[in-house]
Amino acid sequence: MTFKASVLTLYPEMFPGGLGLSLAGRALEVGTWSLEAIQIRTFASDRHHTVDDTPAGGGAGMVMRADVLAKAIDHTSPAGDPRPRLLMSPRGKPLTQARVRELAGGPGAVIVCGRFEGVDQRLIEARGLEEVSIGDFILSGGEPAALVLIDAVVRLLPGVMGNAVSGEEESFENGLLEHPHYTRPQEFEGRPIPDVLVSGNHKKIAAWRRAESEKLTRERRPDLLAAQPLAK
Repeated sequence: MTFKASVLTLYPEMFPGGLGLSLAGRALEVGTWSLEAIQIRTFASDRHHTVDDTPAGGGAGMVMRADVLAKAIDHTSPAGDPRPRLLMSPRGKPLTQARVRELAGGPGAVIVCGRFEGVDQRLIEARGLEEVSIGDFILSGGEPAALVLIDAVVRLLPGVMGNAVSGEEESFENGLLEHPHYTRPQEFEGRPIPDVLVSGNHKKIAAWRRAESEKLTRERRPDLLAAQPLAK
């Protein structure tokens, strides 16, 4: 089954962008996943292809119109389409590795890229959009966030990563941040590789990596520790 990503955007030229390179790009070429970037303005009915209007109740900025987006979504994702409909939004639920894995196990996603001040709430409710955030910061639009989400998903598709095990030990896969990594040369500017990593004792290496993951998580992301059975 091919993972199909449909992106609704005012800037389709931003896709595939970096997704056309490296692992994601090779997977796109061989058909492991597919991508279509759809211009929202195509579905506007006036001669100026207007997609936004002033906010009800007053205020700064503009709001993306429900009627135009509804036509775009209905064209892209007709009744019976099993793919989730996502709206990239700073007020959405934070994107987690668990959600990424869920998406990677499905048929694809319809991704709406917001612009301006946001999207008419009636459209979000009427078309069942799941609001997704990639962090507590504001972007100029949803396109960079969509690229991030798709990249996170595509790398988990079967056959995309050369070594599937490498994905199992990364940050967030086990609820912790990833341990430090080292490689040749044996010494760099007076800093040697930790002795345990060149000891050949795999049990000690695993314990060291777990301990380092816990240490980094405690220092940088203590919020991740609540559900973790940490070693004493």
